[in-house]
Amino acid sequence: MILALVGAALIGLSLGLLGSGGSILTVPVLVYLVGEPEKLAIAESLAIVGGISLVGAIPYALKRQIDWRSVLWFGVPGVTGTFLGAALSVFLSGAVQLLLFAVVMLLAAAMMFRPQRGEVQPAPHPRSPLKIGLEGLGVGVLTGLVGVGGGFLIIPALVLLGGLPMSLAVGTSLLIIAAKSFAGFSKYTHVLAEHNLSMHWDLILTFTAIGIAGSFLGARLGKKVSNDSLKRGFAGFLVVMGLYVLATNVPRVLSPPAAAQARLAR
Repeated sequence: MILALVGAALIGLSLGLLGSGGSILTVPVLVYLVGEPEKLAIAESLAIVGGISLVGAIPYALKRQIDWRSVLWFGVPGVTGTFLGAALSVFLSGAVQLLLFAVVMLLAAAMMFRPQRGEVQPAPHPRSPLKIGLEGLGVGVLTGLVGVGGGFLIIPALVLLGGLPMSLAVGTSLLIIAAKSFAGFSKYTHVLAEHNLSMHWDLILTFTAIGIAGSFLGARLGKKVSNDSLKRGFAGFLVVMGLYVLATNVPRVLSPPAAAQARLAR
């Protein structure tokens, strides 16, 4: 359990240091360090990520660094998509969900490896509510299926499609992540009931509290270290983890246990 608590601290630290991508550690920590079943880990991850993101959004809200129009344009379709993704998870085995999760980890790593072009803001341009809404819907479905907040996809969408400066995009993203995560979590309570699984609230609260503390510590440390070096190091770690999750779940997907096959056939 000590390793699991260290993992919870790393989730918060990475969120505070990088601003996005840290929540992608939550499901692997719950599955491989705590030993939770895949679907339960995804559901609990949504609650943990939602709690950390909501608290993280408060300072931005107090500084009026949240674009509420973008919260509606991106957040409402995102919540709808997350609910839909959680509903679709009934038709997928836990191994398939982890396989999708591994692909998301590798995608996040690829985006973090891309060189940054400084702090140049995009030129002002008309916002496209339709494009923002479609992006929100797609990211929401992904959140519901695999339990990641999707900040590494939401922030670029808000900047490039929504025309937001980074100072507004980060706080807006955190609030959207919180809303999507809680929507997915509410749906998963019904999904887990069908699998005779129940939430471990002590685990959720412990991970959320440690993650919040770690995120504030990470935000302080982030001012003293190179953000580019951190992103490359974290991206390398995601590649290793993503390949490990792929290697451990591809055989399970190709040759599922008889019990799992029977459940999916019903």
